[in-house]
Amino acid sequence: MNAKTYTLADMEMEIKERRNDSRSTGTAYATIKRRILDNEYAPGMQIPEQVLADSLGISRTPAREALVRLAQEGLIEIIPRHGMRVLPISAGDMKEIYEVLVSLEPMATELLALKKPQRSDVAGLTEACDEMELALEADDLDAWARADEKFHFQLVELCGNRRLANMVMAVWEQSHRARMITLKLRPKPVESTREHRAVVEAILAGDVAVARELYREHRSKAANAMIGIIEKMGMNHL
Repeated sequence: MNAKTYTLADMEMEIKERRNDSRSTGTAYATIKRRILDNEYAPGMQIPEQVLADSLGISRTPAREALVRLAQEGLIEIIPRHGMRVLPISAGDMKEIYEVLVSLEPMATELLALKKPQRSDVAGLTEACDEMELALEADDLDAWARADEKFHFQLVELCGNRRLANMVMAVWEQSHRARMITLKLRPKPVESTREHRAVVEAILAGDVAVARELYREHRSKAANAMIGIIEKMGMNHL
């Protein structure tokens, strides 16, 4: 029997399929990750690969590739022939995460203050503070958490150090699940909202040392509160 001739049309079709798989992998990765971070896929939850693929409307190959990326980030473990298991977060994990944030985020604040920005330059930070206050008035802690996340992400993006920003965001994502689980177990974050506003005003005043220290204290207090809840309630893992 003659071997099938590999035509230009075959090549174009293969390239198209690879591109589709690549897009599917990216979409699967982003969707699964968001479900994990928002605790839709709770810690310890196991999901077969085929179930994941079906829920996303894709084949198993891009789903499997997405799982490999998530495993590399420490969010899941891949169980051979059984899909994935969402990894829990321990109090020890949170201590390590916040040690990194307490080191890096004050530096980002310092770098931004050194740039002596105008109020229009940090409008996103002010808007985030406004959104936090409105969320508290409405007793909407989920909205507050979104505004809080917006504040922290914009601050590190504005600092001008891309590598530092990428490192902070990667670690911040790892803390997101625990933050959302413990948010409603903590006092209403009125004081935290005031602290955000004070950081912005120190940045605008060009007071580098004050801005850096205010942020360091803010982040340290948040860490102590969260870890304290985890330990007090005996939640060795989240």
